[in-house]
Amino acid sequence: MRSIEQDVTTRTRIRDAAVLLFGRDGVERTSVRAIAAVAGVSPGLVIHYFGSKDGLRARCDEFVVDEFIGRKDELRTGDPAAAMRRWLEDAEKNRPLIDYVSRMLTEPTAAADELFDALLARTTSLVDEQVAAGIMRVPVDRDVTALYLTLYGVVPLVMQRQLARTLGADVVDVNALRRSTIPILDLYTNGLYADDRFLIAAREALGRTAGPRSDKGENDPNQDPDPPRG
Repeated sequence: MRSIEQDVTTRTRIRDAAVLLFGRDGVERTSVRAIAAVAGVSPGLVIHYFGSKDGLRARCDEFVVDEFIGRKDELRTGDPAAAMRRWLEDAEKNRPLIDYVSRMLTEPTAAADELFDALLARTTSLVDEQVAAGIMRVPVDRDVTALYLTLYGVVPLVMQRQLARTLGADVVDVNALRRSTIPILDLYTNGLYADDRFLIAAREALGRTAGPRSDKGENDPNQDPDPPRG
């Protein structure tokens, strides 16, 4: 009989092989037979553990989301500096995960939507947890904030070529990540603008366009289409 440890190891090998091949070639162009060959198992064993290629893809999604977002718990519960050092040291090790997210999110498929939704859900939970812990201030609109945090997080993965090229590298390597870390955290921590003039202007503009129309003239965007007749 196979031990639990053997089963876990075999599942992990299959999952890691799938992450590698899905990220490199895409789900449609990757066969169960190819995954089995890389994992060193039979195609039947892949189906035995995961049910189907779609089932395996869903498990890969869960794993990748846990790795990218779940590890951020270390910032709250452990030593943030040590956690960041480990992330930087693991940059090359995590290359298959980065390629997986990049490939999956850019394919026009329901699987891409499912992966993004999973990333968004975990980011939303992270916002709630960090607000409750006093790490993050209460956002004006929590759902929109979580959405843009998710987008900001995946854009460097999807646009690796442009990120690396602009930073003078061939690929997004540990040096590119090291150079990016402080500026990104400074932006999140201290903001971008020196004062709140644009925030005030936006509130005024949105307040005006959201309010009742007036009859100030035919060129006024807030003109009442049916002004009262005298």
